Amino acid sequence: MSFFKKLKESITKQTDSVTGKFKDGLSKTRDNFSGKVNDLVARYRKVDEDFFEELEEILIQADVGFETVMELVDELKMEVKRRNIHDPRDVQAVISEKLVEIYDGGDAGSSHVNLQQDQLTVILFVGVNGVGKTTTIGKLAHKFKGEGKNVVLAAGDTFRAGAIEQLEVWGERVGADVIKQAPGSDPAAVMYDAIQSARARKADILLCDTAGRLQNKVNLMNELEKVKRVIEREIPGAPHEVLLVLDATTGQNALVQAKTFKEATNVSGIVLTKLDGTAKGGIVLAIRNELQIPVKFVGLGEKMDDLQEFDAEKYVYGLFADLVDEEE
Repeated sequence: MSFFKKLKESITKQTDSVTGKFKDGLSKTRDNFSGKVNDLVARYRKVDEDFFEELEEILIQADVGFETVMELVDELKMEVKRRNIHDPRDVQAVISEKLVEIYDGGDAGSSHVNLQQDQLTVILFVGVNGVGKTTTIGKLAHKFKGEGKNVVLAAGDTFRAGAIEQLEVWGERVGADVIKQAPGSDPAAVMYDAIQSARARKADILLCDTAGRLQNKVNLMNELEKVKRVIEREIPGAPHEVLLVLDATTGQNALVQAKTFKEATNVSGIVLTKLDGTAKGGIVLAIRNELQIPVKFVGLGEKMDDLQEFDAEKYVYGLFADLVDEEE
């Protein structure tokens, strides 16, 4: 059975609206990436070195990342030789198969959020300004509230003008309390207050905003370390997740930001926003493969429920939906 056929069967079994969101949200990337791959396949009668050179260029243009592209193409060459593939059309399914393997393989950790069953779950959000960090916190609060969780928000970005007010707007919208102090306050003090308040409210989840400064990495590291020390002192083992929010439309710049924050703090997962707004959705694979950090959520639109848990099969389906849907 071909990989596309297996993928179609798997997607069909799930039959949820999320599959459609991945298909719609990745339409720009699919038109760009799959369109070029389809054109490449149509122009070649055999799978040769020229074919792979053009494929490399297509993958790099989709922001899959140079290192990942080189690894992927080497694996494709070996697989094509092993399976004795000569028809370029048969390579498309192998590409899809390898993309899923890249994401699911290795030891980068789970794509699922580490929620605690018997104590307060603390999730710390980091990232530069303008990537959609506060909006991500609001949308995740909405998601968790919809699952019956008691959610509290911590306004730890005390430096950016309007950051506290923006979080308060989201708190009102989703029905979550916001713990804050005056602008310019010590973020670590805000986190301490937030933990005490979350406990008093018997909250299940505490979502913590932080400042998005990246100009001085030393200050960033010191501030985040102080915040984490306060959290861990109050709740051993917390924060249970450190989620780095990245803007997918910035392409390789997102990879640079991820490397910087990984040096500054132990990032446990990525939230990739605005994936629907870029034709270069291959950045998902570059982050996963080159940094060994799982993408935990992706933004597939502007609606409240368009922030979805990442799923490798649904992602690949979003990239090759037209071909998968054609499978008999």
